[in-house]
Amino acid sequence: MSSQPVTTINRRVTPGVRWIIAAAAIIILLGAMALDTKVVVIGSAEDARKVAFSPEAFGKSEFPNVQSAVDQRAVAAGVLASAIAKDKAAAEKQYGVPANVGTEFSVKFTGVVGEGKSGIYNVKVDDVPSTLVIRVQTGPAINGTDLRDATGTITFGQFTNQIEYQNAGSALNNEMKKQVLSTIDNTKLIGKTISVVGVFKLINPKGWLVTPVKLSVQ
Repeated sequence: MSSQPVTTINRRVTPGVRWIIAAAAIIILLGAMALDTKVVVIGSAEDARKVAFSPEAFGKSEFPNVQSAVDQRAVAAGVLASAIAKDKAAAEKQYGVPANVGTEFSVKFTGVVGEGKSGIYNVKVDDVPSTLVIRVQTGPAINGTDLRDATGTITFGQFTNQIEYQNAGSALNNEMKKQVLSTIDNTKLIGKTISVVGVFKLINPKGWLVTPVKLSVQ
């Protein structure tokens, strides 16, 4: 039996070819990384969300904005009470800010402080119906999210979750106590005349619970 000679072909990869292969692999890898990379602009909303939420910092920076907005929108209690009694829907459209439940109204008034409990006092205000009870929160506990919801500019979408959203409301209440109520002795208010600028949620047209953004004792 005759045998055919076996020819061995030595396929050597030259350095130049190896360089081309390596370069191609690097290009493919960089392309894949680029497709999987999201660019976040410094200072953007997405960038801000990467920083841990600080309720204290939020309250300190945002309360002056809320205070200014409520002050600018505030309607005299007599005018507002008359508008709500005449046409609630029209009053909400003209003066209110929609909230999750009810409508937020900014109001201003001067009145005499009556009886109270747990820092919430009745205030007798002229030019409003005798059937309307106006109460003001003076602390130490400030309840509700009226300050957060007063302007319509602070929304759930600005926060990571419901807990942060709730903490934002509490932070505004706490900052209001520091900036507005800290110099007031709320154990000695009965019988005194106070001037208030504040906000309330219209749930009961015959009862307003006002959270102040400004409060002075005359």
